[in-house]
Amino acid sequence: MRIVICEDSVLLREGLVRLLEDAGHEVVAALGDTEGLTEAVADLDPQLCILDVRLPPTRTDEGIRAAVSLRASRPDLPVLVLSQYVEERYASDLIAGRGGALGYLLKDRVADVAEFLESVDSIAAGATVFDPEVVAQLLGRRARDERMRRLTDREATVLALIAEGKSNQAIGRTLHISEGSVEKHITAVFQKLELEQDDSGNRRVLAALAHIAHGGMPPKTGELS
Repeated sequence: MRIVICEDSVLLREGLVRLLEDAGHEVVAALGDTEGLTEAVADLDPQLCILDVRLPPTRTDEGIRAAVSLRASRPDLPVLVLSQYVEERYASDLIAGRGGALGYLLKDRVADVAEFLESVDSIAAGATVFDPEVVAQLLGRRARDERMRRLTDREATVLALIAEGKSNQAIGRTLHISEGSVEKHITAVFQKLELEQDDSGNRRVLAALAHIAHGGMPPKTGELS
């Protein structure tokens, strides 16, 4: 897999390069900031882009803004964002943005090599992978659990299929029900999880994250948005 890395810490950047190349991947560019990132992606056509949230010159939100921009301009490009801490606003910005496969992991996860490499492969294959701590803070542990208990068995099944990345049509085929019935179940899921409609179209992603945080399996494709 061809990978572009954008990370200002030299030690972490070089460590990621070594780790990924030892796993059989090809790091086609390793950048210390977002300058030249757009050109590198256009010229090298990577299959995954890994970015730090905070990059020079201000080390505030350059990385996240670059990730959001990449997801908008290259929705086919899987993006993995690494963060030192749980930063809910940045995670929310990513979810709200349009795009395909997405990951948001804490840098501590890199220390677990097998888990990190599995996440890399999953995101490249089209999955949405969020750090459990990020999910917990986005949704709130207690409130999340209480909302999940409101779902009927059928609604919980529909939610699980959403989390697998299935479209409404595919869910209907799986459950042998009409798309209209699927839409009614999904509307009920959104209402019971208290996911209000907005212009970002992120309710489907948040619903899937709620399912994952509650112990469900992560999505298998990048069809959540």
